[in-house]
Amino acid sequence: MPQLLSHRALAILLALLVSALISGPVSAQPTETFVVEEFAVPRGSNPHDAVPDGLGWVWYAAQGNGEAGALNAATGEIIRVPLGRGSAPHGVVMGPDGAPWFTDGGLNAIVRVDPWTLAVNVYPLSTRNANLNTATFDHDGILWFTGQNGVLGRLDPGVGVVETWNAPKGPGPYGISTAPDGTVYYASLAGSYLGRINGLGVATVLEPPTPGQGTRRVWSDSLGRQWIAEYNARKIGRYDPASGDWAEWTVPGANARPYAIYVDELDKIWISDTGADTVVRFDPETEAFTTIPISRPSNVAQLGGLPGEVWGAQRARDHIFVVRHKPQ
Repeated sequence: MPQLLSHRALAILLALLVSALISGPVSAQPTETFVVEEFAVPRGSNPHDAVPDGLGWVWYAAQGNGEAGALNAATGEIIRVPLGRGSAPHGVVMGPDGAPWFTDGGLNAIVRVDPWTLAVNVYPLSTRNANLNTATFDHDGILWFTGQNGVLGRLDPGVGVVETWNAPKGPGPYGISTAPDGTVYYASLAGSYLGRINGLGVATVLEPPTPGQGTRRVWSDSLGRQWIAEYNARKIGRYDPASGDWAEWTVPGANARPYAIYVDELDKIWISDTGADTVVRFDPETEAFTTIPISRPSNVAQLGGLPGEVWGAQRARDHIFVVRHKPQ
């Protein structure tokens, strides 16, 4: 019969095996670099939201001077398009037609700017002032939008008619986005809930676990789970439509104020923390937060991006910025 290993030999062998298992994966983990670049836009622009078009331009809503702006990130060139007397654009989203579409609270209208001719088309709301906030396109090319005064709406660009209706629980509709399956979700800041809209415009209220959390923005990951910024609760939340389950994480910092939320191509979660004036990334796999400092004051209202890039507008200092991220 072969001689059995001593207890000491077994302990040494086990330690070596554990060491090999631990050191291998850890040493193979790539680090990630974050590079911030900032671009000045005309003074007084007060850029609220910014979104890249994928062709080298970043369109922004110049709320302060009633313009649509476009920044060429490679050359620094800026195009300014006046949207009309009284204009105060809030949000901007790129449409399936390649054009930027704006929610203009000053005009109480949806505004499209032709990216080639710079022609402006205005689609006014026929109802009371909605205090327009944000828009998203569904998979059928319909633009859906929110108004903080308790309004939900949609616009079929092919028809050109704006429809609106009252949101559940009154004032509050804020951020809005489209899930991979085409479902539209929106956030209600004053109502403190996540809303889901069906194709007929009927909204369903989904209550996060924390009462009065102040759900401000929403974005979907690749699996259709909805990530929200809970401004009042200083948390981010995740809702899984498949199971109906919720999860929440507290954003680090004594005065954290998660405002914007964006999910990148790797399903990493980005938020703008207006309490600390920083950008923060959350990794759902490790549950780790990483803070990326940006110039202050910033007051970043919305985030968007392309693979490897996260864009936003620093409305407090008239700048557009990008965080470029990649493994090293």
